[in-house]
Amino acid sequence: MAVGLRPFTQRTGDGAGEPVLNTDSGEELMHVQPGVSIVLANRPPESPGTLYISTQQVIWLNDIDRNRGYAVDFLSLSLHAVSRDPEAYPSPCIYTQIETGDDEDESDSSDSEPTETLDLSKIKEIRLVPSDPNQLDTLFDIFCECAELNPEPWEAEGHNWVFSADQMDDAAGDAEDAADHFSANPISGIGYSNGDHDLVQNVLQLQIDDQRFEDAEEMERETNSSHH
Repeated sequence: MAVGLRPFTQRTGDGAGEPVLNTDSGEELMHVQPGVSIVLANRPPESPGTLYISTQQVIWLNDIDRNRGYAVDFLSLSLHAVSRDPEAYPSPCIYTQIETGDDEDESDSSDSEPTETLDLSKIKEIRLVPSDPNQLDTLFDIFCECAELNPEPWEAEGHNWVFSADQMDDAAGDAEDAADHFSANPISGIGYSNGDHDLVQNVLQLQIDDQRFEDAEEMERETNSSHH
């Protein structure tokens, strides 16, 4: 698996063509979204292209230049979110963070620097800006679905999750504070690749149990005080 963002030029068909997928490994195309601009780090958006989401990777292809395209594996995506906050970015978009395996990145590169000079493997965030913002929720759901198809091997130092604000609310039940925190966040949906819903549920249940334990202790202290 290639780590980080990488150039992608393998196309088939006439015109803009379509990406060549790794069908030998079982890769399948899940969704095609035309009219999507891509933003690399803090650079200006590139001219609209077509977004292809497969069971293994996210691919963006320029509609005019067949030699311009980018791809990133789902295993390299550490976070994906729906962003509608104009203070975060002027246009509604899918915001993603990318694991690069490198502490340095290209986020401070000059906006005038040609794209060809960028080291794509150091790009740590991209934005996907559809011409139709109504497609954001659909794109987010597909991102979540495909992230679940690519679970990371368990690591002792940590584990990533996949969940949205609505899923948090459903799973938490009584954990209203957690739900309020995410509903107040200007990023309306958050997905952490690659997920384990059981782990999310366990963490939320621990929060609920801790609160119930604290309530029980308080009730016991009040009962003892009344007896004295």
